[in-house]
Amino acid sequence: MSEYKDLKLTVASSPHISSQVGTRSLMLDVLVALVPALCMGTFFFGPRALCLTAVSVLGCEVFEGLARLLMRKPASGGDLSAAVTGVLLAFTCPVTIPYWTILVGDFFAIVVVKQLFGGLGKNFLNPALAGRAFLALCYLPEMTAWVRPGTKFWLGLTETAADAITAATPMVDIRGGILPWMGTSGARLHDMFYGNVGGCIGEVSALALLFGGAYLILRGVIHFRIPAAYLGTVALLAFLFPAAQPAANWVLVQLLGGGLMLGAFFMATDYVTSPCTPWGEALFGIGCGLLTAFLRAFGGVEGVSYAILLMNLWVPLLEKYTKPKRYGAVKSQPKRAKKGGGRG
Repeated sequence: MSEYKDLKLTVASSPHISSQVGTRSLMLDVLVALVPALCMGTFFFGPRALCLTAVSVLGCEVFEGLARLLMRKPASGGDLSAAVTGVLLAFTCPVTIPYWTILVGDFFAIVVVKQLFGGLGKNFLNPALAGRAFLALCYLPEMTAWVRPGTKFWLGLTETAADAITAATPMVDIRGGILPWMGTSGARLHDMFYGNVGGCIGEVSALALLFGGAYLILRGVIHFRIPAAYLGTVALLAFLFPAAQPAANWVLVQLLGGGLMLGAFFMATDYVTSPCTPWGEALFGIGCGLLTAFLRAFGGVEGVSYAILLMNLWVPLLEKYTKPKRYGAVKSQPKRAKKGGGRG
């Protein structure tokens, strides 16, 4: 080996291809995709929808900055993940919710669910949905104060808000097994498609959410597997077990009602809390669809939020059993029993 003593070796980094795609660029794409839904929410509910969303974003950014500072960790506000959480949380709330209440949800989503578990990439639940579930548990009257479609709210609630906060949403009729245009909400399919219905700020317009979801798929930010499996499962179950006839109409109201479109394209596809394997994504979407249909039919609640949160807990198991085989890996052979090693 003496002949190699004077040999000089140059150690260099591997020839990896660098990419401009990072957390900030991905989150920016998500924010862009959410703009159509925000515009429709502002159009139907007034400027307060925009203001409430801005307050939620500001609250999430402030809470994340303070939490990182107190925990002596590098600042992460520039990655825009807190801003996305703020927008999504506001989208799952009615326009009449008090500003301080949305800030409570921001605190729970960012500090309790995200930062206390290590920050972005280490949380096991979707922060926005966890914040929404916490608000629904602690402030149910504020979270179920629906307004009539077309009621405009400025920065503060108007004197006529009490009269407006009495409208039924299509989901009330759907949970009762009634087609919305035959129930108390009176919403027709085109109303549900465009967003001219009562409900949460960012959930009412299926058209805007479809635009946003298509943008994310075309940009390569999300895969089609989770939304397709999620929506397909809900549609199939609605067709096989319709609570009202005709079955085709029941399928459409199930797809357009509530937060299904928002959940399928923007919540269930969260990088951190969804599987990263192809089969895992498909099974995750199917599980979300099954739970959503079950909770809507028997739980008496809008099942999207809770279905996704429950499936978040199964992600490690899904990834474990759907991970692809390593290239070149050889299946281990079972060990032969030693002679004379038996019991008895």
